[in-house]
Amino acid sequence: MEKGKLHGVTDVAGSRHQLVLSAACSCTNRKSVKAKEKKARRLEERAAMDAVCAKVDAANKLEDPLAAFPAFTKYDRNGLNLQIECRRVTSLNPLSVEWAFELTRANMQTLYEQSEWGWKEREKREEMNDERSWYLLARDADSTPVAFSHFRFDVECGEEVLYCTQMKKVMLTVFKHNHGAYQFFREALQFEIDETSPSMSGCCGDDCSYEILSRRTKHGEVSAGHTHGGGHCGGCCH
Repeated sequence: MEKGKLHGVTDVAGSRHQLVLSAACSCTNRKSVKAKEKKARRLEERAAMDAVCAKVDAANKLEDPLAAFPAFTKYDRNGLNLQIECRRVTSLNPLSVEWAFELTRANMQTLYEQSEWGWKEREKREEMNDERSWYLLARDADSTPVAFSHFRFDVECGEEVLYCTQMKKVMLTVFKHNHGAYQFFREALQFEIDETSPSMSGCCGDDCSYEILSRRTKHGEVSAGHTHGGGHCGGCCH
């Protein structure tokens, strides 16, 4: 009897041991599956980001982004006769860059001073001379510059932005108190307040003096339902 009892206890203990081992194996398998799924997601996100950055890199390697659009290299209407060129800052005459900076200071310094950013001349000059900068310049018949746009091909929250034949979105920052510019982009050009703008993201709300506006290109509208997971807000490509 005593032996039987001991034998029974041994069997129960053995069964419990097997159950514990089975539960441990099951838990390990679940962890292994989750780890594999997590790794697969990371690889997918990395591949998507690599594809985005590849487009930005390709855009930055263009010698002249307007070469494929000759119709946009001339503006001859409303009493104006202008030639338009697109150049990277590294291939632009330094005098033209200095002219662009002086025009920016004349038009924007007061607006910057009225914002929480303030006017930081050294930083603005560095920004406009950054090797990633591009300039769209309009010149008159005497080749004198009369207007410009300063921009970059970049990545914002996992999406390539700006370039209209490949990029999904054109983005810009505008001061709320720059009423003429704000109205121009919102009403005339149909830009929307971007989801990354402070008023939409909730990081600053009405306390911020600016909005981030954006407009999707046709390429972006087609891809609007597909997002790049893991994308960081801000540029990643140089």
